[in-house]
Amino acid sequence: MARRYDSQTTTFSPEGRLYQVEYAMEAINLAGSTIGILADDAVILAGEKKTTSKLLDQGKQHEKLFKIDDNMFCAVAGITSDANVLINKLRVSAARHAYTYGESMPVEQLTTSICDVKQGYTQFGGLRPFGVSFLIAGYDESHGFQLYHTDPSGNFSGWKAYAIGINNNTAQQIMRQDWKEGMKLQEALELTAKVLTKTMDTASPNAEKLEFGIVEKTESGKVRFRMLSDAEVNKLMADAAPKEGETDADK
Repeated sequence: MARRYDSQTTTFSPEGRLYQVEYAMEAINLAGSTIGILADDAVILAGEKKTTSKLLDQGKQHEKLFKIDDNMFCAVAGITSDANVLINKLRVSAARHAYTYGESMPVEQLTTSICDVKQGYTQFGGLRPFGVSFLIAGYDESHGFQLYHTDPSGNFSGWKAYAIGINNNTAQQIMRQDWKEGMKLQEALELTAKVLTKTMDTASPNAEKLEFGIVEKTESGKVRFRMLSDAEVNKLMADAAPKEGETDADK
């Protein structure tokens, strides 16, 4: 039955489903693990890079995390080429708002704007949905630190901790157990590392395979975005790795 209705995004099946949109969502589940966690004083995104090589120029290559402006950045899961088009729209929208109003764009308003674009690609014939989900993290004066998830259908939702990509159910389960109100940046980083240790398909997760980024407030009160250095990532992952003879129950 599905085969009769899955060739177009504009045709509903008798069960009320849009199969092409659902297939786009399945593409996200095959992407590398991507984690977002909200802390009291920061918001963290981390992602697993599938393309790793010592020949890659790490200064020019980004696969998971992308800066939007000084207050916001995003993590992607899915088809990176689709993501590049949408990230450019995000950056233009944020820059246009800052130029017009003299202040950074509210995080929810930016998220809504990109979801409107995504939704449009599910409603017209001859188009296919964008095969990418975003975790958008940032800070604004109205609502503080925020974390949003968007999917190919154009839906978005706000979260305190969320995971997309491969093994996302396992990641969600760990975060439901371990995330708590009032977490500080260091605790949230440790939880992120713990989740990635348990969800990545590698025995030795390290900076070559991971990207970590945070939006935080400095001591002067200025909001800034920064990527964690390789040394910081390697230390986090080493501390989170199960020690010899230690079981999950011990952690």
